[in-house]
This record gives sequence, C-alpha cells and structure tokens, in this order.
Amino acid sequence: MAVRDALGPFQPGPGGMPPYLAGREREHGLLRALLARLRDRLPLASEVILHGPRGNGKTVLLGWLEDEAASMGGIETKVLLPGEISDPAQLAERLAPRRWWRALVPRQLAAAGFGGTGSAESEPQLPRLARTMAARARRTPTLVVMDEAHAVARMLLHASQRVRTRHPFLLVLAGTPNLRGHLAAMGASSWDRAEQLRIGRRDETATRGAVRRPFEAEGIRVEEEALTEIVRLSHGYPYFIQLLGRAAWRQVFPARGVGSAVTAAALEVVRRDFERTKATYYRRRLSELAAGNLLSAARSVAAAFRDREVLGDLELVGTVRAGIVGPEPEGGAEGAALALGDLGFVWETDAPPGWEPGIPSLMHYILEFTPAP
Repeated sequence: MAVRDALGPFQPGPGGMPPYLAGREREHGLLRALLARLRDRLPLASEVILHGPRGNGKTVLLGWLEDEAASMGGIETKVLLPGEISDPAQLAERLAPRRWWRALVPRQLAAAGFGGTGSAESEPQLPRLARTMAARARRTPTLVVMDEAHAVARMLLHASQRVRTRHPFLLVLAGTPNLRGHLAAMGASSWDRAEQLRIGRRDETATRGAVRRPFEAEGIRVEEEALTEIVRLSHGYPYFIQLLGRAAWRQVFPARGVGSAVTAAALEVVRRDFERTKATYYRRRLSELAAGNLLSAARSVAAAFRDREVLGDLELVGTVRAGIVGPEPEGGAEGAALALGDLGFVWETDAPPGWEPGIPSLMHYILEFTPAP
C-alpha cells in the first residue's frame, strides 16, 4: 500500500474507503455472484437492499460494488443521488438523457419487449421509467445504485420488477434501518423478497484485522495489548475503528522505522484523542434525540440495558412507552422505538431476535448527561 504520509491509511470520513474491508466476506460473495450473472446477461431473481445505521459502511460497500463492477467489465453503472430526484420522470431522465431516450422510442422499446408506439411524454410515468430501464439494460448490462434511497425506493423497486427478469439489470438500494418499514408502509410489497444485507458492527476477528493489517502493510507492528484495547474502545463500530486507527497512526508515524510498533503506552495518547472526538460525536447524537423528542425514551432504554443484553420487540416498545415524558413523539411509542433504531441508538439482532445497544458507551453517555425524569 505504501501510504507513508502523515494522513495515513485510515478513513473515518463519510464514505471514506478503508484500507481493508474486514468482515464483509458474505456480502462481497453475494454481490460478486450477482454481478457475474449481470455481466453474463442472465436474469436476476431480486433486487438488493442494504440497510443499517449510519457509520457502519453502507456507502463504503456501495463504492466497493461500483469498483468491482468496473473491474469485471461489460457492466454499466449508474449512481443515482436522491436529492436530485423527486418523481419517475426525473428518474427516467437520469437513467437515460432525453436525447438518448428519443432515439430509443419507439423502436428500441418495442424490441425490448414492452411494445408501445406513443411518445415518451404520453406514457404513464411508472411504465416510462420501466421502459427506460429496460432499454438501457438491453443496450448494456446495467447496475443502478442508490444510497439514502428512502424517497424514491418504492418507484425504483416497482420498475425494477418489470425489468430484471427479462433483461440484465440489477438495482441496489441502501438506507438506514427504517428503509424496510418505509417501503412496507408505502406498499412496496417486493422489498421483503429482495436480497437483504444488514450492515452492522464488525465482530472481534474482523475488527482486529481492520486495525492490524493496514499497519502491517506499512511495516508497523500492533502490540497485542494495544490491539485488544482498540477492539474494546471501538465496539466493532466501523467509524470508531477508523477514528482509532487514524489516531494511532498519528502517534506512530513521526517516529516510524524498522521495528515501529503501536504500543500500549502510545495508546494512552490515542485514547485521549479518541475520547475527545467521540464526545463531540455523542453530543450530536444527543441533539438529534432531543430534536426528535426522543431523549426521555432513549434514557429509559439505556437504563433497561444496564442488566439486559437484548430487548424483544414488545419489550423495547414497552420500555420506550414507560420513558416518554410530555407529548408523545410522532407515531407514539412504536414510532419512537423505530426512530431509535433508525438513529442507531439500538440495533436489531438476529439471535436472539430483538434489539441491543447500538454503541454501549453511548448508552452510558445518555444516562450521564441527560436528567432523570
């Protein structure tokens, strides 16, 4: 890798590509298989939905997917930005510029299997979007990627259903945990049959690799005691892993050389730097909770996790309801519980099914810096 500069290999910014994508082997395997089918012009059984709290690497994984598609060759990737799109007509225009669209209608669309002889402007909006997707995919196998997809995910899913089983087309959507609930509430019935990848914290093995390997690539050793402490401090949260890695790099870089190491002594300075940055981050989370009228509910949930590792769905809602002070948040206790999940305050678990603290130290922060009811 040969970074060899003061900035170092770690990338804690939004969407910054880390030097080593540890703990995403399952996701990489599935996405590579889907890209291979796309490249070979084979039909695809479903779309892909990535969901998880921010800071866990959804945007990074989308960037990896774009790079992988480019390396395979034969796939055209279209990245959609939600802030630019509000309706199917705009989506159709983004997927195919108007001059290209006019050249395709009606001959290409009829050949694509959708028929129709009218102008693009006379077609209903959703069919127009589907026809645009089909025409583009017929021309070249197409990957469409959209992050923060809540606003237009439903129309994209409906249009994709019309296209992907007949043409080489793959749609990948990403969003925060409430993306699934958002789709269900809007009647996007196909979302639960899509390939769903929940992007969460890394386990201990992946966290250790994400820290150790970038240093080793630069000839720097990470002492076991220091590595164990970084794992503990990060909670496996990818954003914190990158913050700690960057802070450790800044300590080691000035005196680097043969036999350089991240030591337990150096980590004392790293910890102080990290704690300052983390406190700023947690103050922003506290402000978000306050803005959503969720502070009292968050405090109640944090207190419940003092002696519980997991809360079931009904337990979480009940705990939130018991903690609400004053006017209920929008959607009542159920809506507040979902909002806490969307903010990453609590995270969904697979086994046992339920909810766990998003970042344990954030729970402690809320209990320390919010008033008791």
